[in-house]
Amino acid sequence: MELEIADLSDYDEVLALMDGVDTVVNMAGAASPDSSWDLVLDANLIGVRNVLEAAREAGVRRVVLASSNHAMGMYDRYEQWPVYPHQLPRGDSLYGVSKIFGEALGRYYHDEHGLDVINLRIGWFAEDPLEAEEDILRAMWLSPADCTQVVIRAIEADVGFGLYYAISDNPNRRWSLTNTSLELGYRPQDSWTALPGAEERVVEGGAPVRDDWPQNA
Repeated sequence: MELEIADLSDYDEVLALMDGVDTVVNMAGAASPDSSWDLVLDANLIGVRNVLEAAREAGVRRVVLASSNHAMGMYDRYEQWPVYPHQLPRGDSLYGVSKIFGEALGRYYHDEHGLDVINLRIGWFAEDPLEAEEDILRAMWLSPADCTQVVIRAIEADVGFGLYYAISDNPNRRWSLTNTSLELGYRPQDSWTALPGAEERVVEGGAPVRDDWPQNA
């Protein structure tokens, strides 16, 4: 395996990575809901555009984009559950808005250029979900193993475009995995409640979310 490094804001550097590539999995970018405008502009707007355009120019078959639950996060702030992929986007931060941009740009590249684009709305990725005190974080936990599985499914699935939640099998989940299961074949294997020391506390309708969500999430 070769490790090559590129600045996503530099189109020529990104294009140089595409030679002979069938599928691109783009997990790069600013990853915090507290990210500043400058960070999301370079990494999540310009960077995603460069990845999609370079993929198109190089004849790549498919791009899997790391989107985020934060593209829909205002539903969570106002506890308007359940949340489905087909609902109107409601970013909860500049980071969330940047992910909406990536999804919309991916739709354009699929419709205009025929590029396969699969958007994974990744939940809370963490090795140990028990380190979180907030119910909403545990509910949207995505384990490392389930993350690997859903990315593989996104690479192999017979679909050209889609928006899919990527979350583990948590009993208090409020985000629909129906199309992720039916269209990608994703079957989450992990649940935070199965971990040693976990104590499940079920709150009907979901535990309240703080008013400044997702700050410091």
